[in-house]
Amino acid sequence: MKDVKFSNYRWTICALLFFATTINYLDRQVLSLLQPTLAKEFGWTNSDYGTIVGVFSLAYAFSMLFAGRVVDYLGTKMGYTWSIILWSLGAMLHAVAHLIPGKILGFSLGRTVLAAGESGNFPAAIKATAEYFPKKDRALATGIFNSGANVGAILAPIVVPWIAEMYGWKWAFILIGALGFIWLIFWLIFYELPSKNKKLGQAEYEYIHSDEILSNEGIVVEREDDGKKFTYSQCLTYKQTWAFAFGKFMTDGVWWFFLFWLPAYFKAQYNMTGTAISLPIAVLYTTTMFGSIGGGAFPAYFIKKGYDPYTGRMKAMFIIALFPLVVLLTPYLSQYSYWYAVGLIAIGASAHQAWSANIFTTVGDMFPKKAIATITGIGGMAGGIGSFLLSKGGGLLFDYYEKQGHIQTGYSIMFVICAVAYVIAWVVMKSLVPRMKPIEL
Repeated sequence: MKDVKFSNYRWTICALLFFATTINYLDRQVLSLLQPTLAKEFGWTNSDYGTIVGVFSLAYAFSMLFAGRVVDYLGTKMGYTWSIILWSLGAMLHAVAHLIPGKILGFSLGRTVLAAGESGNFPAAIKATAEYFPKKDRALATGIFNSGANVGAILAPIVVPWIAEMYGWKWAFILIGALGFIWLIFWLIFYELPSKNKKLGQAEYEYIHSDEILSNEGIVVEREDDGKKFTYSQCLTYKQTWAFAFGKFMTDGVWWFFLFWLPAYFKAQYNMTGTAISLPIAVLYTTTMFGSIGGGAFPAYFIKKGYDPYTGRMKAMFIIALFPLVVLLTPYLSQYSYWYAVGLIAIGASAHQAWSANIFTTVGDMFPKKAIATITGIGGMAGGIGSFLLSKGGGLLFDYYEKQGHIQTGYSIMFVICAVAYVIAWVVMKSLVPRMKPIEL
């Protein structure tokens, strides 16, 4: 029998999700920070680098489709366990990628393994959030754990160039990759389903399961997974699935473009490499933490005014979608100082994190817990495909304009795409799902 004392154990779970996401983005960003070094050592063109990061996006996309299903099948605990084992090994594999014949083959293989493992992070984290938080708190919890992406992006430019300079670029991949195995120890100790977790008080257990949803029989309480599963064909019959997938397709690539290409941009625009880019990139991603956490809490303003969670979230997301438009000014102001570029891109990246915290939570607004990881995986696949097109397209664009002596023009075009993506995504999502309609199996 659970005790009656109200506890805050759910925030321990949120902290674990936060650290996992931090490690996820640390592993993901090592390559981009070492791009100038590796490009010089192995003779990569912009298109070669675009192919490598594009392979990651594409592998991530198709892995996401299955990752959500695997997490739903194995359960959150074991799904997350195998995910972080695989991506940590993939991260460390980069250290020996140069031993595989071919200019980019080894690194493409390393990115593929990394992507396959990392694809389980968000389906597992979103599912864990749905298991440990009622709907009204999920956006805030998602915003908090999603801010781990910002922390990872902040720490990476500080730690990775230093490791590379002190010990060589191979050790940057090995040491950062090993962090996942340390996290795994704590995950296995602290995580269980709420119904099996002896550390959880009865009052908190009831609070977690306080949501009520409408059914044909009246008001019912949504409890933990009852064993029934949504099939892919069922999921694809709902407009809600397509709305989420389109939103991810349009906007995921923006964040990944910033993550993978900013070191190359600072080199092309300002001839900054190595530890010289540590401060501006750290400042940029520090700013995005406010977007992630603040964006997660923002819908509560509308929900408290009486709007249902989905409507309140969509109102907040419309306002958030307007902020990336400031990125349109980057080509005009960045010529004066790189700090203008840092500031404008920081606003756009912060808005993305606010958007991300909310678009993930729309899945929990509309679908039961047993479908969340699967739907998240479908959306993640769409986001990965969009990211592949943006990364590979960007590489080809930069090579073309670099031959013309105007590589900055290529970046200007990409900034336009990044700026308008969110408004387009919101309009289509709202058109597909104008009002909240929960789905039942």
